[in-house]
Amino acid sequence: MKRAIQILLRNVPREPLLLFAALVVAVGTWGFIEVAENVLEGDTQAIDEWMVRSLRKADDPSQPLGPHWLAEAGRDVTGLGGVSVLVLVTLGVAGFLWVSRAYPMLKVLLVATSTGILLSLLLKQLFNRPRPDVVPHLSNVYTTSFPSGHSMMSAVVYLTLAAIVSVTLRKRSMKVYVFGVAFTIVILIGLSRVFMGVHYPTDVLAGWIVGIVWALFSWNVINWLIHKGML
Repeated sequence: MKRAIQILLRNVPREPLLLFAALVVAVGTWGFIEVAENVLEGDTQAIDEWMVRSLRKADDPSQPLGPHWLAEAGRDVTGLGGVSVLVLVTLGVAGFLWVSRAYPMLKVLLVATSTGILLSLLLKQLFNRPRPDVVPHLSNVYTTSFPSGHSMMSAVVYLTLAAIVSVTLRKRSMKVYVFGVAFTIVILIGLSRVFMGVHYPTDVLAGWIVGIVWALFSWNVINWLIHKGML
């Protein structure tokens, strides 16, 4: 596996990837700043609250729209972005990479996820946005609202894992499938947070942006260091 990864990394054109990554990071950073400014100024509050309320029954805000099983499914999906699940998934994959001696990929995974957690906590403390209070929560919460930690960390973890898997695949269709599954999981987790009434849509949007940018930034920086023989 290690040999296959080294061969594939050697054949990847570096400059186009780095330029594309820099562009995505720049655009994503700008997008996050725009969302954050609108949130801080209160420009999104009305639409945020309306969207959260629109997912509940008008005569009973404690009851989400849809069949009864949908609320249970929402709790299951939101759990995929919880700290416990993400830590277990990360440690499981890290262990596999360790026994496979795929140490560069192990470093990518551990650095991206650990720094992502720290960044998520820092941003939450910085913005200190209260959780939605327009409907009862369907999930327990312990931190502030902006950006969504579930959305951000699921993007960091699952997209980093998809990137690690993709370098071992030769067919483009298989790479697209892997990233498609990862993005689907990330999107569903973010939507579930709004459905559960514990996040505003802008919290989730900001979490997605930061998570995608951080996963891409971490992957390309460390990948570049590996290519230079510094890791």
